[in-house]
Amino acid sequence: MAQDNTVTIVGNLTREPELRFTPSGQATASFGVAVNRTWTDRASQERREQTSFFDIVCWGTLAENAATSLSRGTRVIVTGRLDQRTWETQEGDKRSKVEITAEEIAPSLRWATVHVTRNERRSPDAANGEGHGSPDPGAYQRPAQEPAPATYASRPAGAYAPGPAGHEDEEPF
Repeated sequence: MAQDNTVTIVGNLTREPELRFTPSGQATASFGVAVNRTWTDRASQERREQTSFFDIVCWGTLAENAATSLSRGTRVIVTGRLDQRTWETQEGDKRSKVEITAEEIAPSLRWATVHVTRNERRSPDAANGEGHGSPDPGAYQRPAQEPAPATYASRPAGAYAPGPAGHEDEEPF
């Protein structure tokens, strides 16, 4: 029997990503995501809603990109694993917390559009977003551009929002 600890959630950021660095220089970011679930109560035919809150942690380049690109209210898709962290308070009480360690984060395109800006490719010693290797000298280097933050616009379900003009001429990612 295979053991798998993968979770995917879709929700809105509840707070700005907080970017920090470990003493060794590794980037880490943390933020919250609220996931709303709605349903109709069969007995009363009333619409019900429940909100769950999750703490998200990400590392390396993913952390830096999340802190640069995401803001409170942005609808995101997060895939990662559940991790339980334990610690002891100054008073000696034991605490425990379950959080999602993100492996992938993406803006939801259901009610928003985004502009994707590729970062420089990093060397193999910086695989999986870890470390800060030098760019691969043989890699394609895209001209530096100002990153465009993901925008979140509230639209009714099913509303059509055309993308920016001229997108056919852009290089595919």
